[in-house]
Amino acid sequence: MNENLKKIAFISAFVLIGFLAMQVPFSNILGVTNLKFNLFDFYGPIAGSFIGSVWGMVIVAAMQIINWAFHGFATDAGTLIRFLPMLLALIYFAKKTPWILIAPGLAMIAFWIHPEGRTAWYYAMYWIIPFAMYFFRDKFVFARALGATFVAHSVGSVAFLYAFNLKAAVWTSLIPIVWQERMLMAIGITLTYMLFNFLLSLVVKAGFKMPFIKLNPRYSIKI
Repeated sequence: MNENLKKIAFISAFVLIGFLAMQVPFSNILGVTNLKFNLFDFYGPIAGSFIGSVWGMVIVAAMQIINWAFHGFATDAGTLIRFLPMLLALIYFAKKTPWILIAPGLAMIAFWIHPEGRTAWYYAMYWIIPFAMYFFRDKFVFARALGATFVAHSVGSVAFLYAFNLKAAVWTSLIPIVWQERMLMAIGITLTYMLFNFLLSLVVKAGFKMPFIKLNPRYSIKI
């Protein structure tokens, strides 16, 4: 099989797995009814780490559009809001660039500008975490995952604030819960990355060479 066909096969398989992951919910989105997190929230951010941030964004966007079509192109604000946070989390996880820190920085400002956000200003202090994890992301996968999930959290929270005008009391009530939710997300992203890195290394070792993917030797079988 030539390299182009391998790449198509890899991308197709990755998209299919992502689509299936979107069909498996595991918890409600705090503060919003009828919306749930799903296994894709563990899976989506890792795509760019294997095939590059640009192709990763293309793949994740394709997964999201396919899933959107599958569920009838729902146009409610809650559904549409969830597109961008995942793409930004992917960039944070895939590569070290200070530009991605603009996202949580602007999110903090936007949160504090809003009257309800300004009243619960301390909620946005969670978004300092991507800045802190930025200095450790190359040493620890968990730091990358934690920073990535809080980038998504910052952008998603601000979008929900402006779309639904959630009251300050809601944001305050979420503060003791957010760290639990995001720790679960970071652990899930970390374990998913390690698992897929290992599985892909097994595929490469079996003779299915894929020079277009980047593996972390720390979590790969010796090739």
